[in-house]
Amino acid sequence: MAENITYVRDQFIPAAQPPVSDSTIVGWMRKNLFATWTDSAMTIAALVALLYFLPGAIDWLFLSAVWTGENRTACLTVDQGGALPSGWSGACWAYVGDRFVQFMFGSYPRDQLWRPLLIGGLFVALLVPLLMPKAPRKGLNAILLLVALPILAYVLLLGGHFGLSHVETTLWGGLMVTLILSFVGIVISLPAGILLALGRRSQMPIVRTACISFIELIRGVPLITVLFMASVLLPLFLEPGNNIDKFLRALIGVSVFASAYMAEVIRGGLQAIPKGQYEAADALGLNYFHKMTFVVLPQAIKLVIPGIVNTFIGMFKDTSLVTIISMYDLLGIVKASFGDSGWITPVTPLTGLIFAGFTFWIFCFGMSRYSAFVERRLDKSHKR
Repeated sequence: MAENITYVRDQFIPAAQPPVSDSTIVGWMRKNLFATWTDSAMTIAALVALLYFLPGAIDWLFLSAVWTGENRTACLTVDQGGALPSGWSGACWAYVGDRFVQFMFGSYPRDQLWRPLLIGGLFVALLVPLLMPKAPRKGLNAILLLVALPILAYVLLLGGHFGLSHVETTLWGGLMVTLILSFVGIVISLPAGILLALGRRSQMPIVRTACISFIELIRGVPLITVLFMASVLLPLFLEPGNNIDKFLRALIGVSVFASAYMAEVIRGGLQAIPKGQYEAADALGLNYFHKMTFVVLPQAIKLVIPGIVNTFIGMFKDTSLVTIISMYDLLGIVKASFGDSGWITPVTPLTGLIFAGFTFWIFCFGMSRYSAFVERRLDKSHKR
C-alpha cells in the first residue's frame, strides 16, 4: 500500500505569544540582565552588593556630609575639637567648596579668572556643534576650534600682549592644566599618529626605519620617563639661558607619547583593510595621497574608533603624571591641598580624592559614550 507523503502542511501552526520588545523595560532586562542563568546569577549578586553598600555610601556622601563651613572645625567631631557628634563620619564638601576655584585654576590670579573662563566658554561653544552630526559649516568650525582657539588661548592665558598682565605657567594648575594637556595631546597625536602609521608601512626604507625606531622607542618607556627627560634632560642640550617653558615641555612630552601609541592603533586599522580596496583605488588611477585620503584612511579610522578613544581616555588620565615636573593638574592640586592646615581632618583626603575621581569619570565617560554614538552612526553593515 502506497504511503501518503506530503510536503505541504495541512494544519495551522498554533498561535504563539509575540516576542517581548527590547524597547520595553521588561524586554531590555530579559536581554541584558537575565538572558542566561549565568547572567541572572551575576545580576542578582550585583543587586545584593548594591543593596549592601549603596545605603552606606549615600549616607556618607550626602546625608551625613558637611556642606558648609569656613575651616576644618566644620568637619571635626567633639572629640577632635569640632562641633559634630562623636562617631560621626561623612564627606567634607565644605572643604571642596572652599578650594573649588583652586581645584579648577590652580594659583591663577583671581582678578584674571575671566581669561580662562572666556577660553572655556569658547571651547564649549565651538566643541558642541563640531560633535553634532547635522551642524552646518563643519570646516569653519574645525578651523576655529583647532587653529584659532589655541592661538587665542595662548594670548589670553599667558598674557604679556595687548595690555594683559603676564601670568607664569607655574601659576597654572587644576582642571585647566588637565584640559589643556589633554586637548593639545589629542589634537596633535591623531594626525601625527596617522603619519607615523603610514610611515611605518611605507616602502621607503629610511622613512620606515625612522618611524619604527621612533614608535618602538617611545612605546618602550613609561610616560613618566618621557616627562622626566623633557623636564630635566632636555635643558642640558640647550644653550644657557635658552630654556623652554616647563609647561611647553610637558605638552611636547604628552603629545609625543600619545602619538606613538596612536600610530599603532591606526596601523591596526590599516592592516584590517582588505587588499582589494587598495587595488580598486589603484584601478581608478588614484595617486597615493588620494587613495589614502578618500579610500583607505576613512575605513581604517572607522574600524579603530574604540582604540582611538581608548588612547584619548588614557592620555586624559595620564596627565596626572605631570606632577613629576612640578606641574599640578586636578589630581595633583587636590593632593597638594591635603597639607593645608586650615582643612586637615580625617575625612578631607577621601573627600578630595572622590571629587577628583568623579570629575575624571565625567570626562572619560562622556568620551566613551560619544565614541559609542559615532560607532552606531557609522555602522552601515546591517542597514538597508
